[in-house]
Amino acid sequence: MQYVVGIDGGGTACRAALADRQGRILGRGQAGAANIRTDLLGAQANIMTALAQAAAAAGVALDTARTAPAVLGLAGANSGTYAADLAPLLPFQHVHIVNDGIIAMQGALGPQDGVVGIIGTGSVFVRRREGETRSIGGWGFQLSDLGSGARLGRQLLEDCLLVFDGVRPATPLTDRILAAFGHDPRLLVEQVRDATPAYYGGFVPMLVEAAADQDPLATGILEAGCRDIAQMLEALLWPQAGRLCLLGGLAPVYAARLGAPFQALLREPLGDALQGAVTMAAARLEPGADG
Repeated sequence: MQYVVGIDGGGTACRAALADRQGRILGRGQAGAANIRTDLLGAQANIMTALAQAAAAAGVALDTARTAPAVLGLAGANSGTYAADLAPLLPFQHVHIVNDGIIAMQGALGPQDGVVGIIGTGSVFVRRREGETRSIGGWGFQLSDLGSGARLGRQLLEDCLLVFDGVRPATPLTDRILAAFGHDPRLLVEQVRDATPAYYGGFVPMLVEAAADQDPLATGILEAGCRDIAQMLEALLWPQAGRLCLLGGLAPVYAARLGAPFQALLREPLGDALQGAVTMAAARLEPGADG
C-alpha cells in the first residue's frame, strides 16, 4: 500500500497523520512544538516523535512511514532558510514544506474560495480567490502575528510591569500574575529574556478567564487583539467572499467578539490543518503532480 504523511507543526504542538493515497487517515500522533524558526532541531525531533506515534497507531512499520511522501505545514516556514535547512534532516521520500497557514486553508476550505484566520500561539491569515493564494502575517511574534497568544501574553506581562511601576491601576489578573513572580519584577524580566512564543501563550488561558470575569485589563487586551484580527481579515476579504473560517485555540474567543459583518461570513471549517496536509500530500501522488 502507498502511504502519505501530513504534519501540522505550530508553536505549541506538532501533529502527524499517516494516511493512504486517497487521504484517509490511518493513524495520528502528537508531540511538542514545531516552530522551525524558534527551534529547528527541536522541531525536527518532535516531527519524528509524532510520526512514530502515527505509524504505531496505524499498525505500519516506522521505516515504511519514514519513506512516505510528506507535506509539512510548519510555523516559521515562510521566513529565512529554515524550511530548506530542515528538509535534509527528514527521511521522507519526497518532502514539501509550507507555512502552516497553507495547510490550514486547505483543510478549512477544501477546494472552495474564502479566507481563513489561524490564531493560536502565532497567527497567519490566508485567502484563496480564483486559484490564487495570498497570506499575511505569520512572520513571528516579535514583529507580526497580531492577535496571537504570544502577543497577548507578552502584552499582559508588559502591563503587569506598568502596574508594578504605578503607571496603571492593578486588577485581579495583574495581582495574580505578579504574585506568581513574588511581586519581584526582576524575576519576571529575567524569565522572559529568552522566552519562546509558547511561553507567552501560556498566560492566555488566565487572560481569557479573567476577561470572562470582567477584569478590565484582560478585557482591554482582548478587545485590542480583536481589532487587530479584524484589520487582518479586512485586508483579505472581498465583496463576494462567501466563507470565513477561524482556526486555532483562540478562534472561539475572537469569533464571539467580531462585528456583525464578519459574523455573517463565518462558517465551520470543512476540516482541520492536519487533514489539509494529508490532502495536499495525497494530491502530489496524482499523475502529473509536481514532486
